[in-house]
Amino acid sequence: MPESREIGEKEPEAGAGGATPEESAAGPDTADIAEENGPDPAELEAQRDAALEECEQLRDRLLRSQADFENIRKRLEREKREVVRFAAAETIEALLPIADDFERAIGADGVSKEVREGLELIHRRMFEVFRRAGLAEVEQHETFDPSVHCAVDRAPAGEGQADLQILDVYMKGYLFKGRLLRASMVKVAVQG
Repeated sequence: MPESREIGEKEPEAGAGGATPEESAAGPDTADIAEENGPDPAELEAQRDAALEECEQLRDRLLRSQADFENIRKRLEREKREVVRFAAAETIEALLPIADDFERAIGADGVSKEVREGLELIHRRMFEVFRRAGLAEVEQHETFDPSVHCAVDRAPAGEGQADLQILDVYMKGYLFKGRLLRASMVKVAVQG
């Protein structure tokens, strides 16, 4: 609590550094000494440790961001290569029904020899182009393989026929650069 003074009594004058004459005579305050000597070493050490921790966290975030960016870049390059590699697949797939029509026309009754030869020539040349682009016919196995066949019809297995034996191929299947483009449509034998 401040000292009480009489009205009209002057306050003691402050000496150097804003201290009263009594305080000036007593010597410098310990807070003043700390300010003159700089901040507390323990406080500086704590600030340094906090700054180092923050720096390490920022470095870790930077490294993770760089790794994420590199992974995205590699994925985009891989996807771009795939798009370029399989760019013709959609066009070839759209042309396959026309190729099927050529095969049916070649095998049709009542077609003259000259017309049949012309159809065979067009069919052969079209498939040469397809093969150069990467199209290959699905090999026909004796038994049904769901990875390359689509069973569209079934019949009871006869004597000597195995279960899921392919009885007839309605439509050929094709691979494009090793990837299934169209499954073979087949009729299979089913036991029981």
